[in-house]
Amino acid sequence: MAGPAGDWPEAAAATSARSVLGGYRTYARRWVFLLVISLLSYSNATINWLSLVYLVVSIPSGVVAIWVLDSVGLRWATTLGAFLNFSGSVIRSIPCMAIGTQDPFVLLLSGQSLCALAQTLVIFSPAKLAALWFPEHQRATANMIGTMSNPLGILVANLLSPILVKTEEDIPLMLGTYILPAGLAFLLATACLWESVPPTPPSVGAAQSTSLSFLAGLKLLTRNKAYIILAVCFGGGIGIFSSFSALLEQVLCVNGYSSEFAGLCGVFFITFGVLGAVALGLYVDRTKHLTEAIKIGLCLTSLACVAFAVVSQLQGQTIALAAICSLLGFFGFSVAPVAMELAVECSFPVGEGTAAGLVFVLGQAEGVLIMVLLTSLTVRHAEPSVSTCRDGQGPLDWKVPMLLMAGLCVLFSCLLVLLFHTPYRRLQAEADASPSIQEDERPATAATLDHVPYLAATP
Repeated sequence: MAGPAGDWPEAAAATSARSVLGGYRTYARRWVFLLVISLLSYSNATINWLSLVYLVVSIPSGVVAIWVLDSVGLRWATTLGAFLNFSGSVIRSIPCMAIGTQDPFVLLLSGQSLCALAQTLVIFSPAKLAALWFPEHQRATANMIGTMSNPLGILVANLLSPILVKTEEDIPLMLGTYILPAGLAFLLATACLWESVPPTPPSVGAAQSTSLSFLAGLKLLTRNKAYIILAVCFGGGIGIFSSFSALLEQVLCVNGYSSEFAGLCGVFFITFGVLGAVALGLYVDRTKHLTEAIKIGLCLTSLACVAFAVVSQLQGQTIALAAICSLLGFFGFSVAPVAMELAVECSFPVGEGTAAGLVFVLGQAEGVLIMVLLTSLTVRHAEPSVSTCRDGQGPLDWKVPMLLMAGLCVLFSCLLVLLFHTPYRRLQAEADASPSIQEDERPATAATLDHVPYLAATP
């Protein structure tokens, strides 16, 4: 098989020999790989923020992206994603930069579709990169950095676009600015990424990565109860957050909140989400309390979602709404990298791209269903209101849809808390073998085995 499995032939058979010889190590250039993927994810967000094309494209193309990651290899998947992202950003900008362009809408849609194709490769990559290049005590942090780069790009786009665009003539300047990080990511991907995997794996889990074929991995996942529960519940969380982000302004404007305030709530939502992800990623890398972290995080997210459903229907609650959106992001975003790590742990030795990618694909599908369901339940206000909505139509009543959204969030959280139980298969395999050798190549000490007693107690 091509890709990582082919780069490390007989990896599973050599695991015990490497353990005896102390053959696991890490390479400093793993941070370069992480930089490229993070920059690519960041730039993809800044050129995708004003379109929902990716919702349509990501579901069917996500399956192909999963196969590419686990079969072709991380290097070529990242390079392909960088090329599609850069090409799409350039094509999308042509109608604004070239006067008299024929069929500008076709070019705009084509460029946006290429960026959407790139996004599936970008979003699925952090879990794969963390597994292949990083030792066990850095995987959650690496996954967090790569995953949070995308919402960080959305945040920068929302802050930067109003500054760059004062009049319609400034739109080419904005699009040209967004080409720069996409071009830099493509340049770094082609010039600095030399291999899909390091010459020597950093851990036992990395040595056995993608030891199953794509179809065999899919069959194994369909029989994995813990993985199915995680995928459905966390995928539902992804769908709720996608709906929240898309509908936030429409929900708030009905009760007199301005679009500027809604944008500020979105900024708080992402900013505190990134901060929460950083804190939880570092904590999980230190303690390996993956299951506890995601269960507590989703419960707190549900409380914040219920609070938003109630307070968003009231007028004059700007401080409360800003605080609630901050907490919703802090608790909700922080569990995303942990969920990706947990998906890999409970499905090992299924390929990381397959395990993490299917969760996102399912989340996008659930997001479409949830958004259609929420919007279909809205009704028009019969009486005049303080609405600031600018669509030229009467304001909508979002009370029932918001309560339903909160109810779904609570339901998914309760199902995960009550039904999700799993051993940490990858960590257990690494605990049974020799611990990783770090960059300074010091011999293993008791400190490196701190997680073993915890693993033994894991259900």
